[in-house]
This record gives sequence, C-alpha cells and structure tokens, in this order.
Amino acid sequence: MAIKQEKELSSSAVEGAEEKPGGFVRFRAFIRRNRLLNTTWQIGVFTVGVTVLLGGLVMMVTPGPGIVGIVVGLAILATEFAWAQRALHRARQAAERAKEKALDPRTKRRNAIMAVLAGILAGAAVTAYLIIYGFALPWNITDLTPWQ
Repeated sequence: MAIKQEKELSSSAVEGAEEKPGGFVRFRAFIRRNRLLNTTWQIGVFTVGVTVLLGGLVMMVTPGPGIVGIVVGLAILATEFAWAQRALHRARQAAERAKEKALDPRTKRRNAIMAVLAGILAGAAVTAYLIIYGFALPWNITDLTPWQ
C-alpha cells in the first residue's frame, strides 16, 4: 500500500514538473522580455564563448585539450546564436568522420608503422650524435665539425 502511494506521489511530482518550467527557464524568459537585459545577456554569452573558443584555439598549438575548448566554446555560443549552432553541428560531424577514420584498421596499421619508423629514426639520430660527439651536451661542443 505504501509503495503504491509513493508511486502516485512520484508520478504527480513528475507531472507537476512538466507543467511548470524550471527556474532557469523562467529566468531566461524574464531576460528575453526585457530588450536591454537580453542584449546584455547575449553580450555576456558572446564574451564567455569567444574567450573559451580562443583558449581552445591557443591550446591547439600549446599543450592542452584544444578540441575540447573549441567544442565547449561553440556550445556556449550555440545557446544564443544560430550561426554557432550550425558551426557546432559541422564540428560534431567532422569529429565523427575523424573518429571513423582513426578507427579504420588500415589507418591504425599505417600510424603504427609510422610511429615505429619515427622511433627508429630518432634512435639512429641519438646514436649518431653519441658516436660523433660522445656525451657532451650540444651547448658545450666547441668544434661543431663531425670529422677530425
């Protein structure tokens, strides 16, 4: 009997939540009704979104999760701007294509072969340096000619 009452209470709570919008939805509707507040809100969203997006672009060339920053910046901008929604949609499609391409067995095999070859080449370069110059650090070498 108590379980039946709990189910009825929980179902009525869910129904009440569907009828009445949440706090943020009501807050956003209030902001949209006032032109000045809406413009201020959009400027704020634009500023934060562009800042995160630029941070993602910077992280593409510096250490950090650049792709994540770009996607999060576009997602922030997409909450207010249709052009950002389209850009986010295209970015998601490109990410999906890149994922499919990266999971292709031929591509994985090629990347593994390239990594092994790069490792062998780096090892050969280090070995050649040690044979020619010994354990001297590059900035301590006075005679840069490898032959003597």
